[in-house]
Amino acid sequence: MAEIYTKKKDLLIPERLMPRDVIGIAAPASPFDVSKFYKGIKEIESMGFKTNIYDDLFETKGYLAGSDRHRADLLNRLFEDKEIDAIICARGGFGSLKILPLINYEIIEKNPKIFIGFSDVTALLTSIYFKCGLITFHGPMVATLAQNSQVSKESLFSTLRSDGEFKIVADNGVVINKGRTSAPVCGGNLATLCHTIGTFFEPDFSGHILFLEEYGEAPYRIDRMLTQMKLSGCFDGIAGLALGTFKSCGDFKNIIKIINNIFSDFDIPVLSGFDIGHGYNNLTVPVGVRAELDTDKRMLLFHKASNNFLNTCILQNETC
Repeated sequence: MAEIYTKKKDLLIPERLMPRDVIGIAAPASPFDVSKFYKGIKEIESMGFKTNIYDDLFETKGYLAGSDRHRADLLNRLFEDKEIDAIICARGGFGSLKILPLINYEIIEKNPKIFIGFSDVTALLTSIYFKCGLITFHGPMVATLAQNSQVSKESLFSTLRSDGEFKIVADNGVVINKGRTSAPVCGGNLATLCHTIGTFFEPDFSGHILFLEEYGEAPYRIDRMLTQMKLSGCFDGIAGLALGTFKSCGDFKNIIKIINNIFSDFDIPVLSGFDIGHGYNNLTVPVGVRAELDTDKRMLLFHKASNNFLNTCILQNETC
């Protein structure tokens, strides 16, 4: 049986950025479109930050942005580099899972800083969070940033600059199971999380509000992945479920039916409709920060980051 990452008692809370702070760029997965990349760099610099692009960032090896060792070393160097204040990934695609054993988690613990990505980068977001206790951020990446909505850019900017309370509202969200709960938030891309099952990097989501998003997967494949995760015990003890974007996954009504079937025996709040993931709107979500999921208000309310994992309160029955 593979070791499952368990949450540490204390969080590492990265420093928020100031104007002209430096953001380094990582490429842990697939190669990226250079034109879209530089458009994204302009967006970041227009927010008032500097960027640092290592010369070897643009290496490629087939469908990967360089060898496994190269991609891992680049990320390790970015965390160790004292001139770098935050890190954002260039693109997802595939490859983050392959470098998990090559990441130097001791370097990350000694040099905690903002780390941002989504999609395939989910593997790194959850591994760094559970292994190091570092809050990571599920949000836009460089090669897609210019194509994201202004709301997405403002969400990213706000996350980089402030650590205060904020909320994400699912205005048109579908309530699958009513309730209210408060717990640390963790999750990301469904397929990527499913692929960690049985590895040394399988996360323990118990005591967390889990959020999931996906792109380009047929409903039967989503059903299969969720079923595998349920049978493996991945959902045991979760406090709630928040669904992000399921873009190009067929009729969303079918996704709702699948979710309802998978979680019919879970007494937790389940709400869909959050602008998180592969969409025009891709709001930034801190992984590891406690939030309140309220289906009546169709809201995720994130609290100011606290370094005590034990400060978790279940509110499903309106009590705390």
